[in-house]
Amino acid sequence: MSLRHLALTRAGLAAVTIAAGAFAAGPAAAQTPIKLALDGSFEGPSAPFFVAQDRGYYRAAKLAVSIDAINSAPDAISRVASGAANFTVADINTVMKYRDQNPEAPIKAVFIVYNKAPYAIVARKSRGIAKPKDLEGKRLGAPAADPASVQWPLFAKLNEIDISKVKIENVAAAVREPMLAAGQVDAAIGTSYSVYLNLKERGVPVDDLLILRMADYGLPLYGDAIVVNTKFAADHPSAVKAFLLAYVKGLKATIQDPARAVDSVIKRNNAAKKDAELERLRMAIDENVVTEETEKNGLGGIDAGRFTNAIEQLEQTLKFKTKPAPGDVFDASFLPPTSQRVLEGRKRQGSHLPNFGRFPG
Repeated sequence: MSLRHLALTRAGLAAVTIAAGAFAAGPAAAQTPIKLALDGSFEGPSAPFFVAQDRGYYRAAKLAVSIDAINSAPDAISRVASGAANFTVADINTVMKYRDQNPEAPIKAVFIVYNKAPYAIVARKSRGIAKPKDLEGKRLGAPAADPASVQWPLFAKLNEIDISKVKIENVAAAVREPMLAAGQVDAAIGTSYSVYLNLKERGVPVDDLLILRMADYGLPLYGDAIVVNTKFAADHPSAVKAFLLAYVKGLKATIQDPARAVDSVIKRNNAAKKDAELERLRMAIDENVVTEETEKNGLGGIDAGRFTNAIEQLEQTLKFKTKPAPGDVFDASFLPPTSQRVLEGRKRQGSHLPNFGRFPG
């Protein structure tokens, strides 16, 4: 064999080797595209999703994640149901209602973000309100579509409130806090951290605000959850698992250092104020994410007995056409191992939290 022939042969072999290497590296380097729809504007509690993006947790999991803001929770759920988005974050009780009305919808919760729903009634103490019963004879601003408003009749029943003695003002969410700040209503129903902080931003004295959390008064429901399109999950189970693991890393980093994490929100929302969003994030962490249950069992899962009891309660307000079983709503098979969801050495802080109304003792 001539030297020229030998050189050509070696060059050919090298080219084949390079091509083969590129072919082998291609699938390994490919990223699965993920579309995440978040309800509403980007606020403090959405930080874990952006932390996972900014710190490369999605990329390391071979995921190309795009995050869009959607106008409303029903729209976000509908997008996942239609396949226009792969994931959303939505109140799990609203998801149950949607599934009951749309039984063929391919959606299911796969991770509980809020171990306790942030449903609350925020009242002005100067209006003579110190406990739920004091709402009798008062005016309550309650947006009809708000998940907390849906639970009002059951909350009233559990706390022996004569519902006929409470004047319900069906107001839009946008005017709920302005009306309470102006004294046009005596209390308002909604998400604890949002109503409280919006009132604080409007200059209402925080010492005059009382937060009656429904979780403390007989309604220990689960709250926001990560919801997936089940067709996507069936086709891409590894991607769903990888997404949840990356999110858990972002969530744990957020819990560890919320002041740093909130920067990932602020840079995506020019209208947001860091101090307010940091307080909103801390309230969500300490009252809704980090609970006795998550400290014991890890983030993201459900307690089957508690969830069954929650469905029993919800049946009274949602009036299911077909009462769901826990497995119809929540799929735990995509959760990261418990060892990766446990919070190491982190307990609820509580020191910065506003005044909450609670049962005596």
